[in-house]
Order: sequence, then structure tokens, then C-alpha cells
Amino acid sequence: MQTEDSPVTDHRTRLLQGLAQSVATKGYADTTIADIVREAGVSRRTFYEQFDDKPSALIALYESASLRGLRVLRESIDPARDWQTQVDQALSAYLGSLAQNPVLLRTLFVEILGLGATGLAARRRVHDQMADFMLDVINAGREPARLERPMALAVVGGIHELVLQAIEQDRAQALPDLSAAAGRLLLAVVQGRAA
Repeated sequence: MQTEDSPVTDHRTRLLQGLAQSVATKGYADTTIADIVREAGVSRRTFYEQFDDKPSALIALYESASLRGLRVLRESIDPARDWQTQVDQALSAYLGSLAQNPVLLRTLFVEILGLGATGLAARRRVHDQMADFMLDVINAGREPARLERPMALAVVGGIHELVLQAIEQDRAQALPDLSAAAGRLLLAVVQGRAA
């Protein structure tokens, strides 16, 4: 059984960090396996013990970064506050964290789509997790629910579409400015449900 501190886990973590570093420097298209292993300080063989190829490493990086994003969301809320304040705090923290590395952000939001069905499946898993988080915060055991799953998923997709637009316009550093619009979108959906 592997522990969190095992060499295999350490190698995988180092490879993901190496991929992130190389992507931040060169972009995904120009990053090679040699770049990744050089940044990670491991062998090519070690790379292939962890990943089938560069796209599978990108999927793993995407999922790892997305888990960090979810952690930012969870850590930014104060359950003692009303759901709107919690969501506003979470959106602000999440968008702020995304803005910290524009090159990696472009890779994770744009390049993942170039991986075809595998990339789309990874994106779907992440969107599902974020929708679940949103439902937990907004509904908080309330019956009837303020927000239903299809609408939560639509809001997540809408927010990520705003992020993609900012990336395409080279405005990734301004992502925190989107938190007000994202909050209004969510509020409109929740209020529309109540109507």
C-alpha cells in the first residue's frame, strides 16, 4: 500500500510540478517530456511509470489544480454567514487564485479541451464537483432546495465561460473582477427558482 510520502507519490507530485513549471515557461504545445523530467529532476522512465503520455499528465495536472481550486472554495467560506455571503467570498477567492498563474490557467482551461473526449470527461468531473460544492453551500439541507443540480451545473459552466473569455482577451489578471458578475448570475438563477 502506497503512503502519501512514498517515492511513487513524490515522483508523481514532482512530475506534475515539473509539467506546471514547463507549461508556465513554454506553454503546453512546446513542452516536451524531456522538459518535464528535467524540471522534476527524475528520469524519463519515472515519467512513464506514472503517465502514459503528455496528455495523461495534463489530465492529472488539471485534476490536481482543480482539487486545489475546490480547496480554495471550501476554505474561503464561513458557515456562520448567509449563503450569499459565503458564495461571494468563495467566488472572490477562487477567481483570485486562478489569476495567479495566467500561463498555467490558459493551459488548464484551453488545452484541456484539445484532448478530445478524455479532456472533456475530466472537465465534466471538475464541473460536477464544483456544482456539488455550490449545492451544498446554497441548499445547506434546506427543503425545498434553493438550487437544483442542473442549474448549479449551468452556473458553473457560465462562470467558466467568463473565465475562458478573459483568458482569450489576455485579461486573466483581472479575473477577480468577475466575481461580482458571477455572483449576480448565481443570484439570478436562485431567485428565478424561487419565483
